Amino acid sequence: MCPTGSALHPETTAKKLDLRSAFDVLDVDRDGKISRDDLQAFYGGYSGAGASEEDVIGSMMWAADSNRDGFVQYEEFEEVLQCQKSTEGTNNGGVMEEVFRVMDRDGDGKVSHGDLKSYLSWAGFDAGDEEVKAMIRLGGGDEDGGVTYEGLLKILAV
Repeated sequence: MCPTGSALHPETTAKKLDLRSAFDVLDVDRDGKISRDDLQAFYGGYSGAGASEEDVIGSMMWAADSNRDGFVQYEEFEEVLQCQKSTEGTNNGGVMEEVFRVMDRDGDGKVSHGDLKSYLSWAGFDAGDEEVKAMIRLGGGDEDGGVTYEGLLKILAV
């Protein structure tokens, strides 16, 4: 039962856990909310500053910060991703797609072993080669080709 008094359904709980993992990736300072600084640290620290980085971050904040307090709380993040899921195939893009593009350093549409290991190291996770290979296999990829966007979502859901 939730603090609000409503019961959680098992499928709802599983979805929230999946989204919590994705949220935690972007909450760089681990304060329970995503700020502009979190997104700048994520983008700048991993992919290097780009000419349109500020525009991308501004767009992400504008789309997700529904109460306009300057932060994206988990509930707002969840709402954006739920909307994204219901409009799949419409080229609206989304937060996790941006995360994937940042991680896919060579732009080939897959996160390779090197891409994933580099990101995990930057994010403070000590993962060895065998662990990274296992993550890629979990996402349905192989160590030579890497993992697709959908595969990355599977990895984050664990």
